[in-house]
Amino acid sequence: MSDTTGDGRGGRVASPNKAATDRAACTENLTETDALIRSSLDPAEEYKMDNKRRGLALIFNQERFFWRLGLNDRHGTNADRYNLERRLSNLNFDVRAYDNLKQEEVLNKINEAAEENHSDSDCFLLVFLSHGENDQVYTYDGKISVQDITSLFKGDKCKSLVGKPKIFILQACRGDKHDDPVTACDAVDSELKTNEVVVDASVLHTLPAGADFIMCYSVAEGYYSHRETINGSWYIQDLCELLQRYGDSHEFTEVLTLVNRKKQVPCFASMLTKKLYFRPKQ
Repeated sequence: MSDTTGDGRGGRVASPNKAATDRAACTENLTETDALIRSSLDPAEEYKMDNKRRGLALIFNQERFFWRLGLNDRHGTNADRYNLERRLSNLNFDVRAYDNLKQEEVLNKINEAAEENHSDSDCFLLVFLSHGENDQVYTYDGKISVQDITSLFKGDKCKSLVGKPKIFILQACRGDKHDDPVTACDAVDSELKTNEVVVDASVLHTLPAGADFIMCYSVAEGYYSHRETINGSWYIQDLCELLQRYGDSHEFTEVLTLVNRKKQVPCFASMLTKKLYFRPKQ
């Protein structure tokens, strides 16, 4: 018996039985395809971290600002820079740190890094220690969009980092709320000898980046980021302490989760597609 019938106009249409069979076959094929994709996802898969180099780590440390910007100096930030240099060097990063660069100088350094060949590197890392405002971070004499920074390292711009972790750490305020009972000081005398707790000014919002990016923020959106005028910011202190203890043995987002348990609650937005470890180089 045929599976088609006349449509009264000389054409042929599939019979109900034939249509049902086709739908079943289609559903079965989709199910098989979906199952194949799902079974190929290994939750334990790690990023390849056995390249010749760990990778480049840029640190932009902004302590002072052009007076017209009306921003307070960030006393204590040099302690953050020193701690980060030590911790990242211990994790085999090639660290380049810069102090109080102007807007054009910062952009030049970032563009140079994006244009480098990272083929023999495991990953890339960038830290910005500064004030922030409206999705931007401050240089000595201006502001730079965080989105403009991260976009330079996406696959269409920096092909040698495709499929590799790209880590951005931002120490800056993201609002005007305190998540701990602390007295904020908006202006700090340059001769201060006490380790006073102050805040980094202005607002910085969470920004999307892209695959294999992870954005690490000193505080959740809407909150002040606290900084001690001698020891440095709470976030960088905690991050460096835990990187020293667990950085070469624990998965990176696990370390960041431990940082969340400390004095103030930071946050991170992960677009990583695999587990990220900084195990010692052989």
